[in-house]
Amino acid sequence: MNQTNSRLTEVTVPHLAESLVSATIGKWLKKPGDYIEQYDVLCELFTEKVNTEMPSPIEGTLVKIIVGDGETAAVGEAICLIEEPGAALANGPSTAAAASHTGTELAEDSDQSMRGRYSPAVHRLAQDNRIDLSRVAGTGLGGRITRKDVEQFIASGGANAAPAAVQTNQPASPVAPQTAPPVVPQQAHQPVRSSGIHLSASPQTPLIEAEGHSLDARNEHFIDVTPMRNAIASKMRQSVTEIPHAWTMIEVDVTNLVVLRNKVKDEFMRREGINLTYLAFMLKAVVNAIKDYPIINSVWAVDKIIVKRDINISLSVGTEDSVLTPVIKKADQKNIAGLAREIDELTKKTRAGKLSLNDMVGGTFTVNNTGSFGSILSYPIINYPQAAIVTFESIVKKPVVIQDMIAVRSMVNLCLSLDHRILDGVICGRFLQRVKENLESYNADTKIY
Repeated sequence: MNQTNSRLTEVTVPHLAESLVSATIGKWLKKPGDYIEQYDVLCELFTEKVNTEMPSPIEGTLVKIIVGDGETAAVGEAICLIEEPGAALANGPSTAAAASHTGTELAEDSDQSMRGRYSPAVHRLAQDNRIDLSRVAGTGLGGRITRKDVEQFIASGGANAAPAAVQTNQPASPVAPQTAPPVVPQQAHQPVRSSGIHLSASPQTPLIEAEGHSLDARNEHFIDVTPMRNAIASKMRQSVTEIPHAWTMIEVDVTNLVVLRNKVKDEFMRREGINLTYLAFMLKAVVNAIKDYPIINSVWAVDKIIVKRDINISLSVGTEDSVLTPVIKKADQKNIAGLAREIDELTKKTRAGKLSLNDMVGGTFTVNNTGSFGSILSYPIINYPQAAIVTFESIVKKPVVIQDMIAVRSMVNLCLSLDHRILDGVICGRFLQRVKENLESYNADTKIY
């Protein structure tokens, strides 16, 4: 047995980025007993930066899953065990039999050091189904209870056992047992639709009590918090908690920009095969303004302010159920056409779920195109730990006064949120004025290449 164990290899959470300390298993794509080729995808990993696939670093048989779906593991922590080829042959039995035998012995290991350590997914599932976790057998490392353990406990009727015993009709006694609240079936807490945004059906569930609040599930829907949504929530909470936000806005006349884009967009589509959006012009105006006011491109480091040399623009891209910020590296070295190509590529990768971790790291300033869905005024939350974020709102035709005459012009609002530890109103006002000047300087002769 010792010889077999010596051939088992732990697969750990890789060190994907400098700031990454943990990752959440989204879904296992392989199961114990499966033979794994090197670089086969084992599972999906969710990090605070991006979703990614976890390839197997070795070839062999998947013996045991240590960290289940929805559970979080630290960088360097083992998530599964793989038995490499040759281990089973050296001991006689087949690979599958050895894997089964080893997995059983590991599950029954006397080590219970992780018994009382529950992941958020396990804790939430137990609360939702009113389960006493002390009654659940843990098959994880060190006796840890996994999400699958709880689901199997529910499927076996364990969740209903205690309430059923309490609610049996017995003659009244001097001390009557207190009736337990009704148990909510697990399926009532599944999302109606996986996106978590659109609800296409109403779950049929009874009236329940949750933390002192009466919930009529006929009028309310339950949506599970996905690992990505949880990461977004954590990052937003960190930003508003640690960064003293301030906000300012400026109005810009982009009539000449509208004329320029209308002039070149068809030719650009024929030449490049992509749409030339206003956002490419906006990014160029922002990047040139950052060159003039480099303090905008900085982060707070307690006793220092670190001014970044490279201008890497984080582009806020919304999907149906999340917002991600892929990065245009060294945006100051690209022309308008180059920025348009980067915007198109990163936007498509984001919405197809194909972003790599490299696409998400290194951002120094964020631009958000809230005007794409009709917004005319917004208060953005800073993309931690950056110093500022600007939103490009919707272009709207308005009557404006020019040389004491009223004219109809294409106007847009630029909204800037700033870290008041680093930036003050004066420098941000000047920065926005420079962005305004850059946008208003576009004309029909502006070159995009």
